Amino acid sequence: MNCSRVVTTLILLTAVLLLGEGVRADETPLSVRIDGLISARFGDAQPAASATDAEFLRRIWLDLAGTIPTADETRTFLADTAADKRERMIDRLLAAPTYATRMQELFHVMLMERRGDNEQWDAFLRTSFEQNKHWDQFVREILYPDAQDESRKGAGFFYTKRLEKYGENPVDYPGLTRDVARLLLGLDLQCAQCHNHLFIDDYKQLDFQGLYTVYLNVAIQGGVDFPAVTEKKLEKELEFVSVFDPTQRQTGPRIPFWKEIPIPEQPAEGPPVSVLALLAEEFPKPENSSFSKNIANRLWFIMMGRGLVHPLDLHHSGNPPSHPELLDLLAAEFIAHDYDIKWMLRELALTQTYQRSSRYADDIQELPLPETYLVFNEKRLSAEQLLNATLTATGNRERVTAPVEEGKPNPQFVDLKTKFLTAFANEPREAEDDFNATVKGALFTLNDDIVLKLTTREPGNLIDRLLAVTDGDVLAEELYLSVFSRSPFEDERTELKDFLAAHAERREAALSLWTWSMVTSMEFVVNH
Repeated sequence: MNCSRVVTTLILLTAVLLLGEGVRADETPLSVRIDGLISARFGDAQPAASATDAEFLRRIWLDLAGTIPTADETRTFLADTAADKRERMIDRLLAAPTYATRMQELFHVMLMERRGDNEQWDAFLRTSFEQNKHWDQFVREILYPDAQDESRKGAGFFYTKRLEKYGENPVDYPGLTRDVARLLLGLDLQCAQCHNHLFIDDYKQLDFQGLYTVYLNVAIQGGVDFPAVTEKKLEKELEFVSVFDPTQRQTGPRIPFWKEIPIPEQPAEGPPVSVLALLAEEFPKPENSSFSKNIANRLWFIMMGRGLVHPLDLHHSGNPPSHPELLDLLAAEFIAHDYDIKWMLRELALTQTYQRSSRYADDIQELPLPETYLVFNEKRLSAEQLLNATLTATGNRERVTAPVEEGKPNPQFVDLKTKFLTAFANEPREAEDDFNATVKGALFTLNDDIVLKLTTREPGNLIDRLLAVTDGDVLAEELYLSVFSRSPFEDERTELKDFLAAHAERREAALSLWTWSMVTSMEFVVNH
């Protein structure tokens, strides 16, 4: 057994001991152990009921496919009486082509934070998820985007976009250093660049400067048609001082909160020994607990709407996890399963915690805190999810996304996506971990012709289908299954029938207006 496997086993055994279980970890599904640790903190409080099949279906489609199910898909699922239908739906979505596209969009936003787009980076992400590339290898390829490795072309965009100069500003090496620690370790060391962090005792200047040592020697590589970087030789330690202490200090390359990497012996001639390669090899090892806990916490956030550590990039002793034993368990199991993201997402989706309703008891005096997970935490739809869901709901997906020229995207879809990103995406360099309504988003949905056109009649779309239905109950069912992924409540059914009857002479316009009100409602724009 090699060293990494020994460490993996020890970490896993430690997690089991923390749980106080008298059985081996692999005898009980992870999803069951997760629910046990969550419910152990409920005390006398009662959790919300299980989500209805309609609520679950919409939720899991948005999380794993990036859009909502069609009306026909919803009908089929709701009519299925098999006890394992939720598990089968999870497996189906994880195996579908839409999974890789959803993960590509999701991880692009997480890793690049709206800094820009690159086709080769998108292809690298999508291919990685199609292959179910495990997270440790994924990160190795991002940290060392070897230009000679065909499979890594595109991975360098994580670096090159951050190495671009803006105006007269110098290259933001501190920003790149911060982002590597923040996004891949959950450690925001920004305020530890010039001194130990003033408010977070765990964040030391040595950790920032050690990682900074690596990136001061990296630059954008020219002469290639894909994002790539070059390195200068690193031959000596970096000298630094604190603004509060003039004592001269030194450090070589360092992985924050963990270990220093020895400076390699460099050849007198020829290319340098790559410190990026050395960093990439060590960084995602099981012994680096910050690495495993960060991604476990982020995957939990993706599915549950809140990190066990929140904010996601502030792991430190003064901001402990809401459920420390659970985070230890998730990290240990992720290591034991070789950092398999698809496996972890499946286990999280199978939990009662994930499948809990977002509706709490009507007579409750005070809503439970998000970190209790007594109720499912509602999540904002990303701009991409909102666009995809709107196209699916209105029945315009095939028409708008079909390429008009082979190999080129539909210009209408490109324009639509640009407008949705402008209206609903966060500003560049901002993490997208909360839902914040904006004036620009409201004005866009109220006034933009391209949105209004989606809720007008086009051959084969939702409005076109509805106009062919004469039975008011059937029409209401089709509309609400298409947009909200559920059947209408009785008062909604009645109100819609009365509204259409009152505007019988302008039936098409009335249907368009009612549909528009649904796709711009809070129920539609939130994953609940």
